[in-house]
Amino acid sequence: MNIQRIHHVAYRCHNAKQTVAFYQQVLDMDFKLAIAENEVPSTKAPDPYMHVFMDAGQGGVIAFFEVPHSPTMQADPNTPPWVQHIAFELGSIKELMAAKEKLEALGIDVLGPVEHTIFKSIYFFDPNGHRLELAVNTDKPGMLKQLQCVAPAMLEEWDKTKKAPNHAAWLHDGSFHAKKVSS
Repeated sequence: MNIQRIHHVAYRCHNAKQTVAFYQQVLDMDFKLAIAENEVPSTKAPDPYMHVFMDAGQGGVIAFFEVPHSPTMQADPNTPPWVQHIAFELGSIKELMAAKEKLEALGIDVLGPVEHTIFKSIYFFDPNGHRLELAVNTDKPGMLKQLQCVAPAMLEEWDKTKKAPNHAAWLHDGSFHAKKVSS
């Protein structure tokens, strides 16, 4: 299998028109297309829906379904609200701060910027309750390679202990030192 890229990701929305307006006005995304059916193509279930697609940059698409005849959408009560989110990448800290100013001027509550060592980000919610993140990469040379090298060991340790391994403690304690890492 040769995955080329994500074709689209899809989420549910309360109101397709309101969702398109939010992503156009707040995030400057282009409205790509809409598909509406009275029957679900994959299941043949009679369930009318509106499916809208927004341009998320560089060929990426985020899509939303309005499904009016289904029970009201709600967040998973067993999942913390910070877990499920959609992250979009910006090009610079200046862009991130301008986005924060724009969001706050529109009356949207914004958390951050939050320092993640390899990126900085801000968080807010769309009108459907989906948590959104705008992020800017800030990694220094060697950081991502070190994280990639320790990822398998971290996963194994986590699987056994369910406690955070210390393989990449430098992400939080500021002790990163570029090391030569083999590929």
